[in-house]
Amino acid sequence: MRMYLSSFRMGDHPERLVALLDPPGPAAVIANAIDQAEAGERLEGVQRELDALGELGIDAEDLDLRDYFGAPERLAVDLARYRLVWVRGGNTFMLRHALAASGADEVLTRLVTRDALVYGGYSAGCCVLAPSLRGLELVDAPEPVIETYGVPPIWAGLGLIEYAFVPHVDSPEHPETEACGRLAEHYRATGVAHRTLRDGEAIVVG
Repeated sequence: MRMYLSSFRMGDHPERLVALLDPPGPAAVIANAIDQAEAGERLEGVQRELDALGELGIDAEDLDLRDYFGAPERLAVDLARYRLVWVRGGNTFMLRHALAASGADEVLTRLVTRDALVYGGYSAGCCVLAPSLRGLELVDAPEPVIETYGVPPIWAGLGLIEYAFVPHVDSPEHPETEACGRLAEHYRATGVAHRTLRDGEAIVVG
């Protein structure tokens, strides 16, 4: 299992992300954590990730999970073409819904645990990997899932890591740093295993 988990964007060791890609190959950017954004803003957010990966020599394209809602078999076929998925930040609950509605939660879990695919991402893209999303409501609002899709948010994470992931801690330039600090304190107080990262830091798994 190979993962590159960053607090914000590419983190401080993007060369280690590249090193995980052996053999190298194409990447898919999953940006469904910003599905509640206006279309133009979402497009800019996707392009920023494509550009950042391109600077590392990684050929990437947008993979919108909304195109696969209710079609997990087709998603499994398409995901098999990639060596890397890069899952950007945003709202963790929106991302979790898209993963479930498309079947990407099961497909990605299968591919990552078989070491057939590298998982990379930041912020919400890493938070969703925890066993549970409980507590993240202190940072991300669950309500957009209800407002957008008319269904309740999902509180179970993918369970690909054994701890809660808390980004943006002690990162004064990030607008969510205070909320993330409170989240880390909440996990400490309730005995939840967690890992905090400052912006600019990344964890390499595998």
